[in-house]
Amino acid sequence: MVTEELNRLFQSYTGSPAKEITELPSSGSNRRYFRLAGDQTLIGVNGTSAEENRAFIYMAGHFREKGLPVPRVYAHTDDYLFYIQEDLGDKLLFDAIGKGRESGVFSEEERRLLHQTITKLPDLQFLGADGLDFSYCYPQPEFNRRSILWDLNYFKYCFLKATGLEFQENRLEDDFLKMSDVLLRGSSATFLYRDFQSRNVMVKDGEPWFIDFQGGRKGPVYYDVASFLWQAKAKYPEDLRKELLEAYITALRKYIPVDERYFLSQLRHFVLFRTLQVLGAYGFRGYFEKKPHFIQSVPFAIENLRQLLRDDYPEYPYLCSLLRGLTELKQFADGIQKRVLEVKVVSFAYKKGIPNDPSGNGGGFVFDCRAINNPGKYERYNHFTGLDQPVIRFLEDDGEITTFLEHVCQIVDASVKRYIDRGFTNLMVCFGCTGGQHRSVYSAQHLAEHLHTKFNVKVHLVHREQNIEQLFNPTI
Repeated sequence: MVTEELNRLFQSYTGSPAKEITELPSSGSNRRYFRLAGDQTLIGVNGTSAEENRAFIYMAGHFREKGLPVPRVYAHTDDYLFYIQEDLGDKLLFDAIGKGRESGVFSEEERRLLHQTITKLPDLQFLGADGLDFSYCYPQPEFNRRSILWDLNYFKYCFLKATGLEFQENRLEDDFLKMSDVLLRGSSATFLYRDFQSRNVMVKDGEPWFIDFQGGRKGPVYYDVASFLWQAKAKYPEDLRKELLEAYITALRKYIPVDERYFLSQLRHFVLFRTLQVLGAYGFRGYFEKKPHFIQSVPFAIENLRQLLRDDYPEYPYLCSLLRGLTELKQFADGIQKRVLEVKVVSFAYKKGIPNDPSGNGGGFVFDCRAINNPGKYERYNHFTGLDQPVIRFLEDDGEITTFLEHVCQIVDASVKRYIDRGFTNLMVCFGCTGGQHRSVYSAQHLAEHLHTKFNVKVHLVHREQNIEQLFNPTI
């Protein structure tokens, strides 16, 4: 039904039906995305909230008129439950800065993309607000006391209570009211994106494009700066965050004068507020909806909270005391450091059975090496394994195993990258051959060394039939 409806829209706009429809990975929302390919390629969207879809469609059209880099919406159904939009590709800013996030060292190109994104934000906030009919915004037209208290109670009910931490609700509510007073100091007629972070920025032709702004409304500029620079899993080092903040303030001065001291003092309250809002979302999407991406993100947000609480917020004494207790709970005490991926790589003989997975995850990749030319056919290799030079030379001169491992590495590399991104801790890869002596041993050794070098992850290598184990620990 969904694909049929989207295909009808596609055909009405392009004049011919889509030849191929592929569903794209889901995000944290209830919207579903599809790539429709025919004479041209478009993105089809099915959202369960007509009001939210209508807000996005209206804002996308308005922003395009202002020359802002957002996807063009081409057509929608009368009920606003389906629409088709411009295809911006598959590259998220979050992935484009992946090496920097993993290593803590951001390349010149990664920094360029981040600078371009943060310096375009004032354009979106000011040009985007110019002439915008905020009555289209859903569920609220502006950032006000009600929306603040919604988010703070989201944190209280969906995250804080789920941890089991005891607290005095009346004292917490008193501090929530104080926070809302602080956040509402000074009015602003600018556009508040609300979820401005690297997962909601696409990179097309080396430039940032903005998506998923349907929750936007009228509101202060600080919120989006806090959302972007303190995104839990972006892991920007302090010097880069300061550099990007300075770039933002410089760009902001094109529109308004900025008292930098006041700006920074107000910003820190929005950083705390946004962190609590994010934890509420992680609690709801993770603990209640059981979406693993959000559960895996919790330790990063808790670490952000720890850093924020190094400097006191005297306006909210009870809240800060409670939050410090939250960061010290046993389930968060290990922090992020112990959430290190371990890849177990095993060579084995099929006649002795496929190895069990001791992590409790039910197994992983199993690659069959038996189609590769076998040194075991020749008596002179009987006393050697895939770790010995005569067998290594035989396999590499033959060449079949090289092509085989190129394909294996492509497949496994993609999973390792995703596992690191999502905070998973165990992956198992097994190589089997007839005797578990030559081809499987060579393959397992090669992959273990490759993964350790490329991703700096912990690799536990086991050559089962030789009773050999080797541990590759990540370098600090």
